[in-house]
Amino acid sequence: MPRKRQSQTGSGGGNVAAIIPPSGNYSIPTLLREMHSLIHQLQDERTRGANTLVNVRKTHDRMKSEQRVSMYFKQKLRGLYTSAQADAKIESDLIRKALDKIALINVLKNNKKQGGRTPSNQAGHPDDNRKPAPVRKSVLMSILQQEAADLPTWAGKSSESPPPLCGCIPAESGYVATPGDKVAAKVKVGADEDQWILGEVASHSAFSNKYEIEDIDGEGKHGKERYQLPCRRITPLPKYKANPSTHSQALYQKHQQVYALYPQTTCFYFGVVHTRPTTVDEEYLVSFEDASYEHGYSPPLPVPQRYIFTTKAYQRKK
Repeated sequence: MPRKRQSQTGSGGGNVAAIIPPSGNYSIPTLLREMHSLIHQLQDERTRGANTLVNVRKTHDRMKSEQRVSMYFKQKLRGLYTSAQADAKIESDLIRKALDKIALINVLKNNKKQGGRTPSNQAGHPDDNRKPAPVRKSVLMSILQQEAADLPTWAGKSSESPPPLCGCIPAESGYVATPGDKVAAKVKVGADEDQWILGEVASHSAFSNKYEIEDIDGEGKHGKERYQLPCRRITPLPKYKANPSTHSQALYQKHQQVYALYPQTTCFYFGVVHTRPTTVDEEYLVSFEDASYEHGYSPPLPVPQRYIFTTKAYQRKK
């Protein structure tokens, strides 16, 4: 079996998603009020769109009695279809706004649950240096699983290309992760042994181009264990889930070599994709490298889109 990293008790840390502007000052009650308003707007637009579609159907029914489509019906249908497209565009935009609000609410809920940073206190607080109260391993695993489930799904049009950090799409060249971002970090665990762990960005130095990474699970004498790491030892994790129905190109391919978070640990291990998700709520099934099995790989295990990555530098020869 892959070496299971022993968990220390510790908090999961906050997660400030990319959808939250650094200067944002949000509260859950405010976001819920905005959601309430959006839902009413959405219902109004849906009713308007439904009426337009009813008129389209009625027009087609009236046309059935004519042997040849008249210019009147052509023009009327053209106008109705244009209106229907406009209605759908407005409804789609409102749904995207609502999804963004939901994602913000989930981020704030997780931060509150974990005692982590929120948009209003990222810059620091007089009590930030206090050692956080530890949490049980089972609680930490539940928090990480919930964060993966709450990761927003990118809701672009089917004709649009998914953005960086959506599913398997890597970060752009020169990308700098921000404090609170979850990353895969390659750290030293022995004289000549490296380990990919789940970490959180504490800070980034533009001068040295190094990150200070907080081990999501490692508990030190003064709180979370931290590492100073160069960019080449950091891999940003996805900010959005890919929708298999509309943007399957943003999913890893079957049999593709990856690093994935081993279930019930906070370490990434080498494996291959056995099965891709078919819905936004499904997880990958990954077979992990394991010499104890006859073919060298474990039976497929579930891994959320949030906790899987790869780059050309990490590919192994078969």
